[in-house]
Amino acid sequence: MSPQLRARLLTAAVGVPALVWLIGWGGARIFSWAIFLAVLVSLWEYYHLAFRSSAKDRAAGIAAGGLAAAALLLDDPSVAAPCLAGIAVVLFAVYLFSPAALAERFNHLGWTVLGTIYIGCFLPQAALVYRQPDGPQWIFFTLIGVMLGDTAAFIVGKSIGKTKLYPEISPNKTVEGAVASTVATIIAGVIMGYFLLPGYRWVELVGVALAVSVLGQIGDLFESWIKRVFGVKDSSAILPGHGGLLDRLDSLIFPLVLVAYYTRLFPR
Repeated sequence: MSPQLRARLLTAAVGVPALVWLIGWGGARIFSWAIFLAVLVSLWEYYHLAFRSSAKDRAAGIAAGGLAAAALLLDDPSVAAPCLAGIAVVLFAVYLFSPAALAERFNHLGWTVLGTIYIGCFLPQAALVYRQPDGPQWIFFTLIGVMLGDTAAFIVGKSIGKTKLYPEISPNKTVEGAVASTVATIIAGVIMGYFLLPGYRWVELVGVALAVSVLGQIGDLFESWIKRVFGVKDSSAILPGHGGLLDRLDSLIFPLVLVAYYTRLFPR
């Protein structure tokens, strides 16, 4: 067994049971704090890619994303909306009057706003899902669907995959793997929904699982795009054998946004 595989298995052996406990028995408060910690770690990874030589930009980005996450985790629109608007205005003003060249300031502002939205606003949606009726069940639904989809994509892509999906960003992903991922996620969604979400019709579960699969694969490609731009393989090495935390969350971020709004618009 290779050292990398051994590290991956050890990390999974510790992480998977902890994750199952957190979702199934941790409760909303502990889950929210865990998500907030995940936001901070992911922001740290992202801004160390975007601003390797600028500690001030890293600090500004982590602060903006952390404040945005904190505002959203309050789950009070009357507080969250003004806070997010205020964060945006402050960022615009800071970069407008910073001493760097005009184009550099504009580019840095763009990377900072992207990180604040992508991580600081999107990732906290997991905690908002958790607080909804059947919230933990929806988290399991999304997590298992994405994980099985990723596994199917890897197996099918390695064995019979020939047509490249998006070689400019991720040369190892194939169309065959993407189709297998979608099929596996839909099957997992129907099965998981039958046991965990009996109040929803199977047609709804198929539709949500399909959307979860598509958005999960888009999210994976999106983070790969970021890493490709900055010329790195992993967002960090914080998880032995697995890379960074953002590498493990990339396929979940977009689906969780979908599920957050779906559970609010169509509660049971």
